[in-house]
Amino acid sequence: MVSDTTRRLMLLRHAKSDWPDVSDHARPLAKRGRHDAPAVGRWLREAGYLPDVVVCSTARRTRQTWELIAPALGGSPSVTFEPRAYDASALTLLYLARELPSQYRSALLIGHNPAISELAASLADPLAEAAPLPPSLIRFPTAAVAVLEFAGDWSALTPAQTRLLAFTAPADL
Repeated sequence: MVSDTTRRLMLLRHAKSDWPDVSDHARPLAKRGRHDAPAVGRWLREAGYLPDVVVCSTARRTRQTWELIAPALGGSPSVTFEPRAYDASALTLLYLARELPSQYRSALLIGHNPAISELAASLADPLAEAAPLPPSLIRFPTAAVAVLEFAGDWSALTPAQTRLLAFTAPADL
């Protein structure tokens, strides 16, 4: 459970996608991605990292990732399919997180690399104790997720001010 003054941001890169002859936005998940996404959802649930709100890119592969993670999580968070999260920079993703309403304590942002990994690395405090790994070593294979925590409201989310609570990828599960 996240306290009234603490926020938790989960950054998730979409699961493994296929490369059919379609636009980048329309690329679906590959078989491996359809297998990995529910496993990550189960990990989030078992670890107690449950979002109150989800912000998901509008790309097909991110929406499919969410559709496969959602049943494994349980619950019914508010979900927004955000066009700005597709082809976004880390700064754009930071702005999206800062826009979250204060009633939400825990958020899941589903997006793309390199922005997801760049945002995680920039937000994590490199001097935080007990972090699972240094921010400079955060790499995001498909379906990897980082869980970050900070005190204050979403609008105060600032680089190097969060604590990296957890990080996992499908290969770790």
